[in-house]
Amino acid sequence: MTDYAASLLPRERSEPAPDAVHVPDWLPIQRQIDLVRACRRWATGPVPMRSVTMPNGGTMSVKTVCLGWHWQPYRYSRTADDAGGATVAPFPDSLSRLGQDAVAEAFGPDYAADYHPDAALINFYDDAARMGMHQDKEERSTAPVVSLSLGDSCLFRFGNTENRNRPWHDVQLRSGDLFVFGGASRLAYHGVQKTIPGTADPILGLAGRLNITLRVTGLPG
Repeated sequence: MTDYAASLLPRERSEPAPDAVHVPDWLPIQRQIDLVRACRRWATGPVPMRSVTMPNGGTMSVKTVCLGWHWQPYRYSRTADDAGGATVAPFPDSLSRLGQDAVAEAFGPDYAADYHPDAALINFYDDAARMGMHQDKEERSTAPVVSLSLGDSCLFRFGNTENRNRPWHDVQLRSGDLFVFGGASRLAYHGVQKTIPGTADPILGLAGRLNITLRVTGLPG
């Protein structure tokens, strides 16, 4: 059974770790379609989607484009210093509202009132792409990270805050799923073990997986 057919069966909200919340099927299909279209626009510039080169010379298998602030290992800047030097595209108000709605869903409306994301990392995974276990720790803020999945499903590994080893929880993220982590799990190691080709709803017109992560950098300006 394909994932988009299996999505007719309800999946339960879960908390794989303290202050880490998985909400299946949070985005309705039309919102998913709209976000896929928006990601295609964002991927074309002013800083195009690219594969990030790590300080050790290795190249990440995912392709990335940023909004608001440009991420590169291991810092943020307003210009894409590792990809031609252009100024990064602004962070759209629509994503700010979406991030607040996501945090409200995960932690409640009182928490969401103070949530103001200013950076988005949009990662594209083809069939072979993965993401090694890592922490999101370039931000000066400890506000939650919001993760939205579009397209093909993936096996997402959410670990502990001490190291890349066990304990961890493996979660299948499908298109439309929301995952939010903050508080005690804000610096948890996490990664994508694999993508599962052919699992996206054909209506999306997307081969592969898009992941939108919203963050509060805590940087001035």
